[in-house]
Amino acid sequence: MTRPPDKAPRPTDRPPDAAWLQRVAQEAGRGAGGVPVELLGGFLSMLAEAATTGRRPDRSELDAVGLNGRRAAELGVSAGNAVQLYLSAAWRLWRELPAVVRFPDSATTATAAEAVMRAVDRAVASLAEGYTAARRDMMRSEETLRRELIEDLLRGDADIGALVERAEPFGLDMAQPHQVALAAPTGRLVDAEAALSSLERAVVQGIGDRDVLVATKDGSIVVVAPATPTGSAVPSAASSTGQSRGLGELMHADLRRAPRGGPWRITVGRPYPGSYGIARSYEEAREALGMAVRLHLDMPVVRAEDLLIYRVLLRDQPAITDLVHAVVSPLARARGGAGPLLATLDAYFATGCVVTETARRLHLSVRAVTYRLERIAELTGYDPTDPAQRFTVHAAVLGARLLGWPQRDLPAPTPPD
Repeated sequence: MTRPPDKAPRPTDRPPDAAWLQRVAQEAGRGAGGVPVELLGGFLSMLAEAATTGRRPDRSELDAVGLNGRRAAELGVSAGNAVQLYLSAAWRLWRELPAVVRFPDSATTATAAEAVMRAVDRAVASLAEGYTAARRDMMRSEETLRRELIEDLLRGDADIGALVERAEPFGLDMAQPHQVALAAPTGRLVDAEAALSSLERAVVQGIGDRDVLVATKDGSIVVVAPATPTGSAVPSAASSTGQSRGLGELMHADLRRAPRGGPWRITVGRPYPGSYGIARSYEEAREALGMAVRLHLDMPVVRAEDLLIYRVLLRDQPAITDLVHAVVSPLARARGGAGPLLATLDAYFATGCVVTETARRLHLSVRAVTYRLERIAELTGYDPTDPAQRFTVHAAVLGARLLGWPQRDLPAPTPPD
């Protein structure tokens, strides 16, 4: 009777030659698209030991592979190429292993193959974990840098040289004219990140550029976008207006599909070159947003240039206050207050002073509108149907809206000198 062996047959214990492992690593790096072979670390030695001894990789070895996954992400190697490097190295090593390490029989070969496959499985999992963790950290860092950059751009008081350097990784060419648009939700915005991502994609596709920054600030979504394609000259006034309107419409078309947050009010500043130009465009968009709210504008997209007349009115607030006091404040004596009569004047001027269209918009009879206009002339002494007095009344109505009257009390009139 033949005595069974004391232990199962094992491959020879002669360790693989280091030069051979290095050659396999070089071939795997080329096969993975030129990925640095240093990212393999001790992976091939770990596989060779698993094949010859059956030992599974320990925690320290797997942690080292995870660190190489982090390095791959930091070097800009794609996740697919990093995994391909490891798999390519594994099959190349296994293909040549029988010529380097002799396996006594097929059972030993199968045992070695299982040990190698288990080691590859655990190593690739650690590689992916390290890569994912690094990408997550990099995205958080990039998001922080992006928010800080946008804050400084909108504020306009950062160091110019440093600002240009910080903007470069985001593809922002500060020499080109840029404009800022704001999107303010009137409803509750539940998922701001989803809205930001969707809006950024829509703007990038619409204007054909990559240097677009999107963030949230003071409850609104802020978009910093180029006014012209990269490399173009500074736009003329006509092309600036067209681009400004295009950005606002792109944003509105995307945001109105969002399940929450609507209806949206969008304001767009005019384009200006340089870092201070972004801050200037932002101030215009922010001022336009405040005016649109105070004036109860029902337009979904408002351009800063559309509100220049209101800026002129507000530039001399004591004068506009005196005008409102003198012209339309007597409407407060009407039955029902000044509100209905101011609404009538708003509609009357918006329709080009057409009484029938005014009546249709207000859901009143023509006779009722005519009576209100006559009552306004009686209370104020200014006849809105008289072309000579119409501009004064219109300017006073606009001033009242800007000052929030009659919902808020008017400031005291300026005393005479």
